[in-house]
Parts: sequence; C-alpha cells; structure tokens
Amino acid sequence: MAGPAERQAQHTIHVAGEWREAVSGDTREVLDPADAKPFAVVAEGDGRDADAAIEAARRAFDEGPWPRTPVAERAALLRRVADLLVRDRERLGLLESRDAGKTLEEGRVDIDCVADAFRYFADLVVGEGGGRVVDAGSDDIHSVVVHEPIGVCSMITPWNYPLLQASWKVAPALAAGNTFVIKPSEITPLTTIALVELLEEAGLPEGVANIVTGPGHTVGARFAEHPGVDLVSFTGGLISGIKVAQAAAVTVKKVALELGGKNPNVVFADACATEEGFDTAVDQALNAAFIHSGQVCSAGGRLIIEESVRERFVAELARRAGRIRLGRGTEDGVECGPLVSEQQREKTEAYVASALAEGAVLRAGGKRPEPSAERPATGYFYEPTVLDQCHREMKVVREEIFGPVLTVETFRTEDEAVALANDTEYGLAGGVWTADAGRARRVAGRLRHGTVWINDFHPYLPQAEWGGFGKSGVGRELGPAGLAEYRETKHVYQNLAPKPVRWFAG
Repeated sequence: MAGPAERQAQHTIHVAGEWREAVSGDTREVLDPADAKPFAVVAEGDGRDADAAIEAARRAFDEGPWPRTPVAERAALLRRVADLLVRDRERLGLLESRDAGKTLEEGRVDIDCVADAFRYFADLVVGEGGGRVVDAGSDDIHSVVVHEPIGVCSMITPWNYPLLQASWKVAPALAAGNTFVIKPSEITPLTTIALVELLEEAGLPEGVANIVTGPGHTVGARFAEHPGVDLVSFTGGLISGIKVAQAAAVTVKKVALELGGKNPNVVFADACATEEGFDTAVDQALNAAFIHSGQVCSAGGRLIIEESVRERFVAELARRAGRIRLGRGTEDGVECGPLVSEQQREKTEAYVASALAEGAVLRAGGKRPEPSAERPATGYFYEPTVLDQCHREMKVVREEIFGPVLTVETFRTEDEAVALANDTEYGLAGGVWTADAGRARRVAGRLRHGTVWINDFHPYLPQAEWGGFGKSGVGRELGPAGLAEYRETKHVYQNLAPKPVRWFAG
C-alpha cells in the first residue's frame, strides 16, 4: 500500500499536505470480495476529520497559489499525473481488481481511462481563449465573460469504479483551479488514496487535494452540508443522492449528481438478420449486462427484444451466460469477478427471488456457484442470471439491481419498443440495435436517456458529456460541460472613457 509518502497503513487521511490517522483513532479493514479476507487497513474518519480537510481546502483556495496558477502550469501538472498513472498502471490495476472485485484486465483499462481523462482536461483548459467578448455597442466599452474556479469542491465517489469516477471529478476541478476534498467509498478506498499520493508526487501545492476515508453518514454528510464548501459532486444511489441535495440546499451550494440507471438495450430483428449480426448482438447484450458483474450504473440490464427473434436470441444468450467463467479477478482467464460485498449479493438474490415469484422464467444462473480453487466459498460470487418473460410491473424490471441480472421484455412495433425503453424513472443510458439507419436515428432521438449507443454498448468518450435524465441525476461530467460544472461565470464590464451620468442633482 505504501506510496511515495511512505506513510503508515492507517494514515489514509490527507489534510493540508499531511498524511494522518483519524481523529478518533478508528480504523476499518478493507476486504477482498473474492475471499472476504482483509488485505488493507484504512483510517475511519468522521465529521471532525471532514471539517479539518474542508478548512485546509478553504485556506488553499483563498490564500494559496493554485487558483492563480497560470492555466499552462495547471495543465502541465495534470499531464504529469497522467504519466504517473501510466507508470503505475500494473500496480493500480491490481489494486483496483482486489479492492472492487473486477478482473485485472478491467482494472488496467480503468487506469488507462483515468490517464485519458487527465490528459483530456489538460488539453481542454489550455485550448480555451481568454473569455467571450460581448459587443456593448461602443468602442469605449470592453465587455467580456470569463470563467473562474468555483472554490472548494467536495467529492463523494462510488465503490464500483473508484478511481475512474474520482478522475471525472478531480481532473476538471483541478484544471479549473479549484481545491477539493474527496471521500471514496469505505468499501473501495485504496486507489483514490493512491491518486492523492500521485498528485502529491506531481507537485500539487499543499491543501489543494484532501482526502478523508470514512462512512457516508458522517464524512459524506459533512461534505454536503459544510458552509465552507462551494460545490458538492456525488456519484451513487438515488436515496443517498437525494440526501446530499437536501443537505447542500441549506447553504445553496452548486450540486452535481450522477445517480442510478435502469438501462434498456433494444434489439430489432433486422440486427440479427445475418449470423454475424446475430452473434454480435448477443455478445454485446452479454457485455451490456454482465461486465463487472453488472455493477455498472450504465449496465444494459433490460433486454428489450423484438418478438420474432426472442426465443432464438434468449436461448443463445442463456447458453453463453452459463459459460461465463467466474472467479478471482486476478486469475488468468476469469471473465467475471465477485460482487463487491455480501450485502450486494444478498440484494441481488432478493431481486431474483421476487422476479420468480412474480412469474419470470429463469433461463440461466439464479444462484451462487459451486466453490472452486479460483472461486473460494467465502467469496461474494453470483452466477450471471437471465430472467425471461418479464414485464414492466415487476420490481426487478423497475429498480436498479447492481448485480449480474438481465431481464427480457419483448415488443412487436417500433412505437412499443420506444415506450418500453422510456418507461422508467431513470434516464441514464440505452442501446439500439438495428440494420436500418433511419430507424436507428428515429429511435435514438425518441429515447429519453443521457447517452444512447447505436449498435454498441458501454463505450464513452472523455470529449462527450455524461449524465442522465429524470432520476439519473443533474449536471454533467466529462466534456466541456464537465469542466463548466467546476466554474463560476463572471461578466467584466470596463468603461474606457467614464463620464458622469447626472441622474441625480448635485
């Protein structure tokens, strides 16, 4: 665990450039979900640690050099961080795999994407001009709209993509000139701690980056309500997101929320007209639902398939789902790791049980796998599960599961497909599979989701905004809009030839 700072294992709180233990002295063990054994120890901070971190970030913003550092220098630091991430790719990928349970290859890809995010925001901020000139109708007036850092940003990140989700907040915040405090999930904190170590190694001034490891009900709550915070950015579940927004509203903070999803993957029969098309659509449906054991906010857990190809498609999908190799993510050949915790597995089991009670037909999975050398009995494994003959009244169809469960619904017409896809409280992402280019554009245009993939599922671009409609959240990450979230807009009006206005008698 020890990084460049060579700190003690329980010193995972970083405030004003210093690694320290929790004020209370409490610690928490971090478990490997593949065998439920502890493999790291972190400090268990509380509201007092959160206050200290926020105060340090406040001083660094109000008195420190970072907000006034030239853009080119800020961008250069972000690029140094990207280089350090590449240098440490194997170490960080392994840490992400053990911490979150994902495969080692997924962990490595995550680190690549994190480096890409830092490089993207470095390039974006350097490429901007000096502000938008506003024509005031006079040569004696210089009017310009400029962007400035918003101040102290508090960041609360999820357990499924710990470092990736942190980078979507940290990189634009630093590019804009802000200081920040961050609370990673208490379940998967290790790579976020490592990121703060790399920021320190890259030369970020003291107090700009602060981290508090600890639970949401103390640390996260304080991050949301503290009057010294100017923005709170949260990624996680709907219920917690509502609490964050309510706490932030008292001091009228800016709030960015990336919440849940219940994402449709709509497959038209013409996408399966050829053997290659059929195989690709099945393969991508597996990818949409089961990558990282379905613990993805954009998981395509709702297969909406045209009735004429349903039976053949679902049969092949179930056959292949049953052959997915489960095991410890660090083992060669493993395709799917464990769920992140016993609580998450029990939640998944409850959803499957409710679906079967409501009439769903189990086509694959639906149980804990048999233990093996690469799949310890103590690990939180659950078989990839396919539930056929589902309908919109089922709990498993309406609520986010965050587990390896795919539900199947059918349609006959394009209108029916769109209606099913949009019949959700969420609106994060969705996919459309068709060989008809006109239909692809029509359906994509009608879907009420923040991202729509056509003949693909799951890719994202740092240049493109990410966010959702409905209860999937407010605000945007990535792209120019992601940078804008961490800025204030100021209008500077300069009169080059001031004269008395004579509105009042003198």
